[in-house]
Amino acid sequence: MSPKLTLIALLVAGLSTGCAVGPDYIRPDTALPERFQGQAAVDQRLAKSSAELATWWAGFGDPQLTRFVTLALEQNLDLAQASARVTQARAGLGAANAALLPSGTVSGQAARAYQSVETPLGQVLNSTPGFDRYGNAYEANLGASWELDAFGGLRRGREAALAEYRASEAGAVATRLAVAAQTADIYISIRGLQARLDVARRQERTQQDLLATIKLLYGKGLAPELQVRQAEGALAQVRASIPALEAGLEVAMNALDVMLGTAPGTHRAELNDSADIPAAPQITASGSPSDLLRRRPDLIVAERRLAASNARIGVAIAEYYPKLSLSGLVGSATTVASGNLFTTGANQASGMLGLRWRLFDFGRINAQIEQAKGQEAEMLAAYRLAVLRAAEDVENALSTLVKREAQTAELSLGVDSLSRARGASFAAYQKGVVSLIEVLLADENLLRVTDARVQAQTESARAAVAAFRALGGGWQPRGSDAVASK
Repeated sequence: MSPKLTLIALLVAGLSTGCAVGPDYIRPDTALPERFQGQAAVDQRLAKSSAELATWWAGFGDPQLTRFVTLALEQNLDLAQASARVTQARAGLGAANAALLPSGTVSGQAARAYQSVETPLGQVLNSTPGFDRYGNAYEANLGASWELDAFGGLRRGREAALAEYRASEAGAVATRLAVAAQTADIYISIRGLQARLDVARRQERTQQDLLATIKLLYGKGLAPELQVRQAEGALAQVRASIPALEAGLEVAMNALDVMLGTAPGTHRAELNDSADIPAAPQITASGSPSDLLRRRPDLIVAERRLAASNARIGVAIAEYYPKLSLSGLVGSATTVASGNLFTTGANQASGMLGLRWRLFDFGRINAQIEQAKGQEAEMLAAYRLAVLRAAEDVENALSTLVKREAQTAELSLGVDSLSRARGASFAAYQKGVVSLIEVLLADENLLRVTDARVQAQTESARAAVAAFRALGGGWQPRGSDAVASK
């Protein structure tokens, strides 16, 4: 068999088998327990409402919270950037697909030249009878070329581009989850700060009344100066806390406006009226740790990037092998300005089988392969670490949620007890058994524990948001193929 036929036979065999050099991707196994450690405690907790993971923010039962999260998902500029990255990755995938297909060009030209007679060529032509120094050339061609992916380098490149595109899609979903969670977290913080400000202002009024009473007794010689100074210090402490709370509230309102893609201050009027802190809903389906692999988009991002790095090993290995290409041209050319361009005599054609082989460049190719393998090892470690950290996020979030709700329950009991104590002291004051100072001190204790309960309620609701985010709630996975190799 001739060398030409041998080459063609090898080429046809390579294309027909569809094989590609480099390792085929296999999604790594992850060692995760069957159940979260804190799942039992979360399942047993009592909540006023329940929430589906896909739209968990609606489970808080706060229409304004739902409205702000919806606006953020429509207007947030981080989401706009993520969408633009998906568009870029889609274009990269289109380029990788196009590399596997033939490319064609259409070209044409018309030229007119004036020949010098002072050059050797011009002198020879000028001695020819009937020589015309003007020359015309007309040409029209249709060309095509195709790099034959005999060893699968281009197909591995397409695999990498597809994996990167899937990663960008999952990255956009991860951004969506982050935006929804951050918006809800900021809104809950705003309501908590407003509640704390209300408590602080009541504390200020109570301390003012207490100080006025002690000063009256001091003026009559019935109270020592020490009590006056202590009451003044307590009042100053309460007053000093109010500007800090107000500053935190303004910062949170500005942060919410930015999350909504609007200028700071845009929605402040809507938030000026205080409202209840949203109560944390029941998580209806936390799933198992293995469900995180398809539910959490950040894990899908890490897994798809691992798949892309695996494909790039094949791209690098393909450089060991020769690159084969076919090219051809069909056209017409003439020097006559009349209609001779597309006649039989003006036809022209060419064909070429090209070969490019980095035969003496294996040192660089080896380095490129080792680099690709190193990147794949890095992505593998990153994926496994992302899985572990995702499980850690869930465990921490579930534990925090349960403990914060237990803290809130205990503080609620404390508020009830101190409310009764305050009522008893006021009844005793009305009967003349105790002084007004006792009543005001009972008010102060009640407000201090009330402030602690408000903080616990706020942190409990925020912990619920963190739990929904850690579980990957806020979107609907496409199914079991979300992270499968494609």
